[in-house]
Amino acid sequence: MADLFHEAVPDEFLDSVFEVLERVPRHIYQILTKRPGRARVYMGRRYGNALAPEHIWIGTSVEDQRVLDRLEELRATPARVRFLSCEPLIGPLTEMDLSGIHWVIAGGESGRRRRPIDGDWVRELREKCLTESVAFFFKQWGGLTPKAGGRELDGRTWDDYPKVSVSPSPAARRARRHPDLGPRPNAATPYWPAAR
Repeated sequence: MADLFHEAVPDEFLDSVFEVLERVPRHIYQILTKRPGRARVYMGRRYGNALAPEHIWIGTSVEDQRVLDRLEELRATPARVRFLSCEPLIGPLTEMDLSGIHWVIAGGESGRRRRPIDGDWVRELREKCLTESVAFFFKQWGGLTPKAGGRELDGRTWDDYPKVSVSPSPAARRARRHPDLGPRPNAATPYWPAAR
């Protein structure tokens, strides 16, 4: 995985990526960055006073209190769905304001040098999400391997997603064709052959 909004990625490359994302609205694209300031500037320039299409989601990593400044940049980004990846959660997020945020993903770290996660940090984050009507997804406790600790929190899994329309618009339905082969022949055809 790479950060699409890294300083070394030229705007021309971003343009080509977003052109594809916009042309193929049948998928939901979750773009995660540690550079929400650049995402805000780029998307503001691209969409002007409008919001990005509903199927293009933008998020930022927030592992602990030290990076809470990323939320202000994310909130100002013209996206219909803005999300936080609090993974690995390595500290409490008691000062976090979730206004303008639609989804929070939390989880513990894995690997030999993993930092411990405190269940109280996760519960506090979950309660904040419930109070502010933000979708909450708990991915894992972590451990030596990612799933070693399981993913139940207080006796259940938390798999909430933001409320968005996933049924395609008429324009999206028209776009469901391969550019060289025309419309898909029938619903039983799982894929198109490679373009000539």
